[in-house]
Amino acid sequence: MTSYARQNLEQPDVTSPPADDHIAPAPRVSVQAFCETVESAAAVQSAGEDRRLGKAHLKIQMGGMAAAIEAYRSAPTPNVIIIETEGRNDILAGLDQLAAVCDSGTRVIVVGRINDVALYRELVRRGVSDYVIAPINPLDIVRSICGLFSSPEAKAVGRIIAIVGAKGGVGASTIAHNVAWAIARDLALDSVVADLDLAFGTAGLDYNQDPPQGIADAVFSPDRVDTAFIDRLLSKCTDHLNLLAAPATLDRVYDFGADAFDAIFDTLRTTMPCIVLDIPHQWSGWTKRALIGADDLLIVAAPDLANLRNTKNIFDLLKAARPNDRMPLYCLNQVGIPKRPEINASEFAKAIESEPIASIPFDPQMFGAAANNGQMIAEISATHRSTEMFLQIAQRLTGRGESKKPRSSFLSPLIEKLRAK
Repeated sequence: MTSYARQNLEQPDVTSPPADDHIAPAPRVSVQAFCETVESAAAVQSAGEDRRLGKAHLKIQMGGMAAAIEAYRSAPTPNVIIIETEGRNDILAGLDQLAAVCDSGTRVIVVGRINDVALYRELVRRGVSDYVIAPINPLDIVRSICGLFSSPEAKAVGRIIAIVGAKGGVGASTIAHNVAWAIARDLALDSVVADLDLAFGTAGLDYNQDPPQGIADAVFSPDRVDTAFIDRLLSKCTDHLNLLAAPATLDRVYDFGADAFDAIFDTLRTTMPCIVLDIPHQWSGWTKRALIGADDLLIVAAPDLANLRNTKNIFDLLKAARPNDRMPLYCLNQVGIPKRPEINASEFAKAIESEPIASIPFDPQMFGAAANNGQMIAEISATHRSTEMFLQIAQRLTGRGESKKPRSSFLSPLIEKLRAK
């Protein structure tokens, strides 16, 4: 057993996680749980279905500490053991016996009902990795297991933000590229845009980039994917923004398996704080996997019936597949096209049971000029209404508040006048 521990006994009551409870996924590890109660076993089982434990192999048994000690007398221990126990003496005596049959390097999470700092310190001294107070919920287990593999000193694992259109032609790629620009420029967060529409992607055009390599080189050479290889494929757009461009050619067919992009995403997580996925409007194993596996999601919809239906379908799927995550977000785009009947934001909110985070107005002149010039809206007009909306969306998706602006001195107006002259 190891001596890594997380002090979680300061609060006597189990409280809900904050809205932006970013938990990095666990690596491929084996986890075995020995539960005393059916309720705890159900919570662990539900945790095992969480996307962040998608790579972990979880096995659940009943019997608590006694069953664990007996099981490992003749079998090797897994990477992580979860043990539910009750009385104080049972915990300490049981751990002493478990230590005799536990392999070096195995991490132990104890689930107990005694909320006592002295007990916690004794558990730490005995090498327990984490102590979780019952009753537990699935997110308690997810957070505890994932936390074992991300020490405070380690570099934070990057957040994946997936942006997808509810229907083709709704401007999801344009939104994705402008939001990523705001994340990098206004929030000063190192970011990468991964254009996953390999045949028709527009990220290279929108950022005025024409890199000779991109995401296709990685997806077709999975055995070569590592940090150095991905770094060579990135195209630098700004100080904080990089692009993993799509080839946008039709010289080959882009059919992939469900896990085709896993290695790329895992590698990007280790090198970039923020990864924005520009997901094409198609339904396949890998697009579904990318959406479910993302940390945060934004659905872009136009205000019509087909978009409303598709948005609700995507919403319902993601809520069912990600019960321990934040709710998906959605925005309305191309709002106010002349003479087009539209479904207003309140009707959308009523059907989806969630308010849109933004309603971006239809402005063909501004957006058309930006697309043709290879620029972002903020580059053409920093005061445009959509520029502020993109920043607000960026703040919601990253969990960051309003960015701090440098304080101006009383000489600033004079300096600006001199610069103008």
